[in-house]
Amino acid sequence: MTMPIKMGESGMTLIELTIVMVIIGLLAALVIPQFRGVVDDAKLKTAQSEIQVFEGALQRYSIDVGDYPTSEQGLRALWQDSSLVSGSWRGPYVSKPKFQDPWGNEYIYRYPGNHQGYDYDLYSLGKDGKEGGDPPFNADITNWIELAE
Repeated sequence: MTMPIKMGESGMTLIELTIVMVIIGLLAALVIPQFRGVVDDAKLKTAQSEIQVFEGALQRYSIDVGDYPTSEQGLRALWQDSSLVSGSWRGPYVSKPKFQDPWGNEYIYRYPGNHQGYDYDLYSLGKDGKEGGDPPFNADITNWIELAE
């Protein structure tokens, strides 16, 4: 049951409601961009972690089979046996058949690799989905380290 407003009492005015809405809007404008950076940072760290997991799985595959999967076989060779290696394949070498980075793009795997000192290239194109890009979120996330010349 609602109580009637007595003389001399008042509720919130339209101006007071507008001021509260403006304050909430300003707070949201300050807080939301902070969360975007947190989400992007989490995706970057996830991609780095997944590449390390794939590196370990590729190493185990190589020990069992005697070589790394070909570029054509790709990372899927870590999940399912192919007729090329039957008998020596002891996988699956990864727990899930998920080969997309946190931005939904396929990880790129090449064997043999193009970087000296590394058997294969494994990388994500980052948030922008394009080769190269500006750090931290649009840069490629790789299994190799670029040495400054």
